[in-house]
Amino acid sequence: MTKLIQERINYMPGKKRYIFQRNDIFTFSMDAVLLAKFAKVPKEEGKIVDLCAGNGAVPLMLSLRTNAKIDAVEIQKELCDLAEKSVEYNSLEKQISVINQNIMKLSDEVKWGSYDLVTCNPPYYSINSHNRRNNNEKVSIARHELECTLEDVIRISSRLVKQTGRFAIVHRPERLVEIIMCMIKCSLEPKVLQYVYPKRKKEPNMVFIEAVRNGGPGIKTLEPIYVYDNEGHHYTEEFKNHYEQW
Repeated sequence: MTKLIQERINYMPGKKRYIFQRNDIFTFSMDAVLLAKFAKVPKEEGKIVDLCAGNGAVPLMLSLRTNAKIDAVEIQKELCDLAEKSVEYNSLEKQISVINQNIMKLSDEVKWGSYDLVTCNPPYYSINSHNRRNNNEKVSIARHELECTLEDVIRISSRLVKQTGRFAIVHRPERLVEIIMCMIKCSLEPKVLQYVYPKRKKEPNMVFIEAVRNGGPGIKTLEPIYVYDNEGHHYTEEFKNHYEQW
């Protein structure tokens, strides 16, 4: 039986932004919201580009923190359509532009070396990962490196960001060494690191890294974020405040 495609509109954390989603496509998750909170944004004027933007969660939340112009680049047309609906619904057409393009084929859609900040919530799993691919190809593209690799993301981000501009990414902690090696290779100096733990006494399941193009050496590690209490049923008060206050 063919699954009925259902479109819905949801509040985002803080209830200041709405987002359109579909049940057959990868929906936004906690990591996108936390990335928008983690990244250091230009406050007034400036330019931001979000790669692998999905249905626009990161740009929507970033718009609560800055007046900078934001380009959202996403390869899947269906996700771009949802992002554009969300941009219009939230009356953000003058701030956020949605670009339907493979990041590997970006050309005249962007101005290289001009962005104050590049953000990315990329596919986490390599093609050879033991993490099984989803039968839904649209979901697999969002989760696995079918269209671009981690190194591709970092290399392209380095080309997009201006001198001393920032690049912020969320990823899996087990790939941290690979991320840092790729950053340094691409003239992006890691400057800020933050781990997210599902709860205390568990291994972290997310890591946020901010790098500066041609920045000096030296990295700062922020206080970790613990999402759930010891029982794993409720958000910690610290996380609830961090996640829901915008």
